[in-house]
Amino acid sequence: MNPFELDRDAVMWAGLRALDSVAVRCSMVEEHQIFPNAIFPWTEHLEAEWRTIRAEADEVLRDRRSIPPVRELSPDHRKIAVDDRWRSFFLWGYGLRWQSNCERCPETSRLLEGVPDLLSAFFSVLLPGTHIPRHTGPTKTILTAHLGLRVPPNRQACHMRIGDHDIAWEEGRLLIFDDMYPHEVWNDAKEDRIVLLLHIKRPQRFPGSLMSDGFFAALRRSHMVQDGLRNLDNWERSLRARAASL
Repeated sequence: MNPFELDRDAVMWAGLRALDSVAVRCSMVEEHQIFPNAIFPWTEHLEAEWRTIRAEADEVLRDRRSIPPVRELSPDHRKIAVDDRWRSFFLWGYGLRWQSNCERCPETSRLLEGVPDLLSAFFSVLLPGTHIPRHTGPTKTILTAHLGLRVPPNRQACHMRIGDHDIAWEEGRLLIFDDMYPHEVWNDAKEDRIVLLLHIKRPQRFPGSLMSDGFFAALRRSHMVQDGLRNLDNWERSLRARAASL
C-alpha cells in the first residue's frame, strides 16, 4: 500500500475525532444511544404519513434486482455489506438530491423537505439472510433515523443490537440513534425488511455547527461521495440500456 495513503487516512481519522470532540461539547441534544422522538418534532409528520411513504417504496422496489446493492455504490461499505442482500434506493445523499429518484417518489420527497438538516435519505432493503457485522458510523456529527415500512413479523429474527439495546423495528415508527455506538443488524426472517433510512446533522451550537458544515461541504467534494454518485448514475444507465434492449 502507498505510505502516503496510510498517512492521509491517519490524518483524516485524527481530524474526525477532533471534530467529534467539538460536536459533543456543542451538541444541543443530550447524549443518547437511542433518542426520544420528542426531541425532533418532524418525526410526527413522517410517522403520520408512513403509509404514503410505504406505497411509493413498494412501487419503486417492486423489482429488487433493479435496486443497487450498497456494496456496488460504496466500496467503502464492503467490509459490512459482505454480499448483495443489502440494497438501497437513494433519494438524497450527503445533502445532494437525486432528482430522478425523487421524481418517482413525489410525496416522500415532499415530506423529506420538512426534515431539518437532512443529509441522506434512502429506502434501505435487507433481503432474507442479511447480516451486517458489528461496526460504528464515521462521526458524532451525524444521527441516523429508521422509519419502519415493511418489517417481518418475527421480531427475534429481524433486529438490531446497538450499544446496550436490542431492538426490532415497527412499521410506522421512527427510531433515531447515534450510530457511533457499535451496532449489528440481522434479518434471518423469510421476508424483506424495508425502512426509510435518514442521516441528519446533530443539532449544534457555534462553533460546532460551523465546523460540521465545513466538514459536510468537504465530504460532498470527496472521492468517496463523488464516486458513489458516479456508481449510482452508472447503475441507472445500465438498467436503462438493458430495458431498451428488451
